[in-house]
Amino acid sequence: MNTRTILLTLIVAACCFLVVQPIQAQSSEDQTTIYQTSFASDPRWITNNPSTNYWDPGMGRYHFSIEPSTGNYVYIPVVFDSGSFTLDYDLMLTRIDEGASFRMGLSGAEMDFNKGPNVISVFTNAKYGQIMWLNLVTPGNKHVVVNSKSAAVEMGPDAYKGPTATYEVNKTYHVTVNYDDNTKILSMKVRELQSGKDIWDYFIQCGENMKGLNRLYLGSKGDYGMMNIYAQGYLDNVRLTVPSVGSALYETPRETIPVTTAPVPVTPTKKPTPKVTVPTPYPTTTPQSPSSGILPVVALGICGALCCFMAMKKK
Repeated sequence: MNTRTILLTLIVAACCFLVVQPIQAQSSEDQTTIYQTSFASDPRWITNNPSTNYWDPGMGRYHFSIEPSTGNYVYIPVVFDSGSFTLDYDLMLTRIDEGASFRMGLSGAEMDFNKGPNVISVFTNAKYGQIMWLNLVTPGNKHVVVNSKSAAVEMGPDAYKGPTATYEVNKTYHVTVNYDDNTKILSMKVRELQSGKDIWDYFIQCGENMKGLNRLYLGSKGDYGMMNIYAQGYLDNVRLTVPSVGSALYETPRETIPVTTAPVPVTPTKKPTPKVTVPTPYPTTTPQSPSSGILPVVALGICGALCCFMAMKKK
């Protein structure tokens, strides 16, 4: 390989490094956290039954006990009203009696899973056994429910058609509920936390904007089943996020806005002495740039390569 080829390779590599660096720096900016707790300290959730719903400092989790026909609830207000969102939490059920249900999600002030707006993830123990549900009530009171029973007849043509998915007690699951305001699709995904195995993943077509969701809650409001049956267990790592302004998840397709400011003309130099120009890193509008120490190092490397090249030419 001759000297000219080596020099050209060094310059191209340095320019590629400058281009790639800003793009990598954007990856952690897609989501804004609205609410988050790991239960390392008391989250001070509001409940009408503190004897059964409380922060357990020894476990570092939140203990709950949900009983039908009691109207018990636990909630925390969230500064959120409309648009896309993602709710994540870890759940371990230690007891789920036949006929009992665990429900957690987002709603308005009602916190009744039969009244809109409402987005609820559900774990039940009923005629299909220990299965999972996604419950939606839109602001216009359209009520749609799907579950993890294969081709459940009462779910209609939009029923989940995969193999029936069930869960177990005393096993921790990570639950993700996601709403995309662009497509109006609400989805729920459940996976085993320890193994990472996917358990169930399905969706609902909402058909309208979800708005008025300003409480994160769990409880039995709206459940008028038999009393003295319980859904008990622990919550951990609760997080509600929305797409950040400017992220690809937040922005809808839009027309290109013409530039109203004319670019400054560049007058070409007439000096006979040739010079090497390093291309400007792309994209130039990237919100983050490489650390201040990278550019001088790359520039020093390029200058060093040029000096070596000129010295070899003189020889």
